[in-house]
Amino acid sequence: MSVSLRTIGPVMLVGAGKMGLALARGWLDAGLAPSNLVLVDPSPSPEARALAADYELPLHAEGAGLLPNVLVLAVKPQIIDAVMETLQPVIGPQTLVVSIAAGIDIARLTRGMDSGRVVRTMPNTPAQIGKGVTGAVAGPDVDADERATVDALLAAAGMVVWLDSEGDLDALTGVSGSGPAYVFNMVEAMAAAGVQQGLSPEIAMKLARQTVIGAAALMEAEPAVPAETLRKNVTSPNGTTAAALAVLMADDGLTPLMERAVAAARKRTEELGRA
Repeated sequence: MSVSLRTIGPVMLVGAGKMGLALARGWLDAGLAPSNLVLVDPSPSPEARALAADYELPLHAEGAGLLPNVLVLAVKPQIIDAVMETLQPVIGPQTLVVSIAAGIDIARLTRGMDSGRVVRTMPNTPAQIGKGVTGAVAGPDVDADERATVDALLAAAGMVVWLDSEGDLDALTGVSGSGPAYVFNMVEAMAAAGVQQGLSPEIAMKLARQTVIGAAALMEAEPAVPAETLRKNVTSPNGTTAAALAVLMADDGLTPLMERAVAAARKRTEELGRA
């Protein structure tokens, strides 16, 4: 089943940082009524204040005076326990809790919210422009209608992928949650290599950025074509690309390096959950 944002509410967003505000803008653009959205942030940024003013949204330092249908936790994992304690008075029997705090598992959310109606999610930063991917795992008391509600909310940020276990979500965090930073670092590395070959820093960065943008657009335009096929399409036998790929695909090349990077990100996710 599908749920319209026009029928969801009220929604309380706790944490009006970059990701929280990106979600809020997506919800409003997709039809969530401003009267059904409340922002909670003890130290709101100028951007948060501007959004609240533009849409006449309530902006509070703490959750109070409202029992929301959906409560979205968009706070740093290091402070989530203290935040959940302050939110106890606004959790009602109808409240669905959706967390985007990295590493905070369902058991901890259930204890903090005194409810099994929780969904743990992990979006990535392209969600800020509606091009993200968000992994989600449902708590024990979440039903099909509530999953549909989460789909409607998170679809404003891009693709939603439901996973069977929190272990899978930790793995997803290492791949897509942290993944945009890997791509940005690759752009930096490509530009630096271009400079080493004699290009100016400005030209090298322009080339590296647009190459990644174009490759991503090509994958988006042909979603049924595997990345392996796209790679092979660019690679002529004994050509320039083949020479470069012989380095990247060597036994000590990109694949084992990426495996170590993803494993390190997953390990840190698990550490945050235990902190």
